[in-house]
Amino acid sequence: MNVLLLSMPDSFEHMPSLAIRMPNGGLASIAGNLDPHHHVAIADLVLVQREVRATVERLLREEAPDVVGLSVMTFQRRTAKKIIDMVRAGRPQARVVVGGYDPSLAPEAWKDGSADFIVRGEGDLTFRELARALEEGRRPETVAGLVWRDGDNYRENPPRPVSRLESDQIRLPNRKARVLRGYTLLGRPVDVVETSRGCTFDCSFCSIIEMRGRNFHTYDFSRVIADIRDAKAHGAKAIFVVDDNITLDVKRFEALCQAMVDAGLHDLEYLVQAMTSSMAAAGETLAPKMRQAGFRYVFLGIENVLDDDLEFLRARAKNKERGSGTGNATLRAVEHVRKNGMYVVGGLILGNPGDTPDSLEANLAFARRHVDWPYIQHPTPYPGTPMTLDLKKRGLVINDRLEEYDGTTAVVRSEYLEAEEIEFLRWRSDRWMKLRHFPTAVLHSPLWALRHGHEMLAHTFRGSTWRSAIGLESERQVFARYRERRQAEREYV
Repeated sequence: MNVLLLSMPDSFEHMPSLAIRMPNGGLASIAGNLDPHHHVAIADLVLVQREVRATVERLLREEAPDVVGLSVMTFQRRTAKKIIDMVRAGRPQARVVVGGYDPSLAPEAWKDGSADFIVRGEGDLTFRELARALEEGRRPETVAGLVWRDGDNYRENPPRPVSRLESDQIRLPNRKARVLRGYTLLGRPVDVVETSRGCTFDCSFCSIIEMRGRNFHTYDFSRVIADIRDAKAHGAKAIFVVDDNITLDVKRFEALCQAMVDAGLHDLEYLVQAMTSSMAAAGETLAPKMRQAGFRYVFLGIENVLDDDLEFLRARAKNKERGSGTGNATLRAVEHVRKNGMYVVGGLILGNPGDTPDSLEANLAFARRHVDWPYIQHPTPYPGTPMTLDLKKRGLVINDRLEEYDGTTAVVRSEYLEAEEIEFLRWRSDRWMKLRHFPTAVLHSPLWALRHGHEMLAHTFRGSTWRSAIGLESERQVFARYRERRQAEREYV
């Protein structure tokens, strides 16, 4: 069979896509776990945001797919359904499969005839079993983790248990299947690698926990090293380690860093997500090993620096000092990261139910002082999470336009502030924090920065004009124009 796998063009706001374009690792894993006689093509549409329709139509002609699979997040649902309409028109005989966070947590949204099959949870093995059923012409009644259309109705098979990665059941990704080019991190070719899956904490905003439960499974080091080597062989000079929570097992992470050095793979540049409590407690030994292995940017899930907000987010446990029930671990974690020549990408969530102007400013002031690159989001009611139930019960969700559920559009008000005001206060500080890191980006990639620096600045300060620069327009006017442009940017198809 011919299989075409698509990720959506909709991107997050934090960085312009010209600076960061990451591949969808899940699709490469699905391609790698299909039986090898199938022909598979992967297209990450974030690489062609201005040419989505032409690209999809071309791929339908050239690949002649029997099956088209789409990976979808909630804010991408509208775009995905437009692309499915294109598939139905251009290749009506193709079977449409959807998977990812949104179909997994909101399958009812896809039982409108748009999808023939809905994959819930991990798709590596579910998609392979579905492909076998389709090829053999049998009904997929035994494929765990699948919802499928049976005439005018949908049938739901039993869920699939999460994969125990310690076995060799999950094969390496198939990066050769990618048919588009241009994955980049500030001009350096970038790829993604996972060394583990899952998390055992229960943060109220987390879609991962709702999709796969609270668990943690790890790949063998030999498999991880082979994956990194494969990414490097396909041109990667930077690697985003996409684990949900790699610092759940600090000793393993330290040993992995050493294994990467021993394998001679510390010449690449790595990005990773880390838990503040783990970095604070183990940073004295962990951070030097990370830097030796080539890690440069560390995303710290700070979430919030105020205890009341951490309580709402259910994130206090993973942000407290080890050995005590109190004390935010963030400062110590930041110290370890920076002392070892790495940069802090600070993940915060602002606009929680009890937030006031003062509490927002406390978090923004912290970020201005201690964060190298801000990754500040607003509470977003993604399907199925405890946060969503709580926010709806309180009547704080003010926006049901899912395409705006991108994390940086405030779709929830607090008990003291309107959503638009929350977004304005975040936006006003966020752009200047990003500007402060610009010289570092220039030193990191000087030639790329010379070519694209003006585009980076234009993206960060879009909405600004010469009139606003000399004070003839207020920040509120610039913000209104920024929001209009952001809305226009969402029309990818």
